[in-house]
Amino acid sequence: MTEEIFHHDAYVRMFDARVAASDGDAVTLDRTAFFPGGGGQPCDIGLFACESGMERRVTDVRRRDGDIWHELDGTAPAVGEAVVGTLNWKHRHQLMRTHTALHILCGVIWRDFGAHVTGGNMTPLAARMDFELESMSVDFAERVEELANAEIALARNISVRFLPRDEAMAHPDLIRTKINLLPEGISEVRVVDIDGLDVQADGGTHVAVTSEVGRIRVVGHESKGRINKRLRIAVEDA
Repeated sequence: MTEEIFHHDAYVRMFDARVAASDGDAVTLDRTAFFPGGGGQPCDIGLFACESGMERRVTDVRRRDGDIWHELDGTAPAVGEAVVGTLNWKHRHQLMRTHTALHILCGVIWRDFGAHVTGGNMTPLAARMDFELESMSVDFAERVEELANAEIALARNISVRFLPRDEAMAHPDLIRTKINLLPEGISEVRVVDIDGLDVQADGGTHVAVTSEVGRIRVVGHESKGRINKRLRIAVEDA
């Protein structure tokens, strides 16, 4: 089982590891800081510097059969070989800012309007989130933008903790999606807490304080059904 460094420290950008298994041009490691994608957040990309002297680009990272597989741009290093992994930090940090921006958006809309999330997706510095809302207007979008940026300005601390599944499920507000998406096999739930604003079960990577997000700008809104409305955001430097 791969040690998932990113679950405990999202700021690790370089790490030592050994190849645990290979399959064509893909490998698993005994430990990794590469996020494999999930919950609407794309996977990390970066580089492997191998003990043999070769260098490989990590072009894709995915969970498969309980392991994290790193797809490489050439022949994989041998099982047992030491590698140094380096994340493309610009790509990762932009996704961290974007993911936290979505949690801020979700927290504000849950707190002030009581709406569940029905879907979402992100790319670096751009994202969309769907909510169970009957109406959407320019005024509503502008108000949400104002509220979200006020939370960023408060520089709220963001922390991660792990709860037993039964304890987590006893707190229904931890699941902000309309449908509970937690796989049945998960015995421990990772919880991301924006102090004083939002607490959610979540497996992605986040910044440590809301001010690190920069600024949220609502760039579009649309109806996706009678009670399903979408907000599109851009994440900008402060």
